Amino acid sequence: MIVHVYDLEAKPIEEIVLPRVFTTPFRPDVIRRAVISSISMRIQPYGVDKRAGKRTTAESWGPGYGVARVPRIKGSHYPAASRAAFAPMTVGGRRAHPPVPEKKISEKINKKEKKLALFSAIAATAIPTIVKSRGHIIDQIPELPLIVSDDLQKIKETRETREAFIKLGIWPDILRAKSKKRVRSGKGKMRGRKYKRAKGPLIVISEDEGIVKAARNHPGVDIVRVDLLNVELLAPGACPGRLTVWTKSAIEQLNKFSL
Repeated sequence: MIVHVYDLEAKPIEEIVLPRVFTTPFRPDVIRRAVISSISMRIQPYGVDKRAGKRTTAESWGPGYGVARVPRIKGSHYPAASRAAFAPMTVGGRRAHPPVPEKKISEKINKKEKKLALFSAIAATAIPTIVKSRGHIIDQIPELPLIVSDDLQKIKETRETREAFIKLGIWPDILRAKSKKRVRSGKGKMRGRKYKRAKGPLIVISEDEGIVKAARNHPGVDIVRVDLLNVELLAPGACPGRLTVWTKSAIEQLNKFSL
């Protein structure tokens, strides 16, 4: 498949042949499995103190007292004496089935399966129907996959990136990502993640020559080197088809990718 390479003015300057990776079959099931595996690797094991709720003298009285046979705190003539403790249904008692750090949280995935997921996610970025179904605005984009000359990597000012993005047609999608910022529901607001933000375009480069600093302040925009590509960036939330901008040298490096 032959596609155009565009300059920063969105004018075609040459034609190149897409790497074979873009012919990989679309496999949303494998992509989802790889994303879940990637997320699960970041989960920190946690558990409760093994003696939590058990630091007490509580012991059951046994039958014959006309009271429930739950463990009761020993002693007399003080407020806590004879109070039920230790058992799961008591105040301050142990938990019935507490989480344990030994639990296997990570979801394993085969190496070839993980590679297939990455290739399939790359191929999905070149299919307009999949990109559009994900919610991206691609009406002003000249072609998918959108391949830009390596001059994009050399931009050092945010103002210059904005001008380039407007001409390349990806600015409406950045505005969409900006408008989608919202307050998270639930207790996550209190845990350092108050806002939920939409994902905008992904910029894949071969080498950072200033673009990372220049473009990182745009809402929803991620920049990654092609050798550090992963399924989570290409398919956030296990939903493939992210709007992706490739530099010419990044596309050339994809020729080294093979199953």
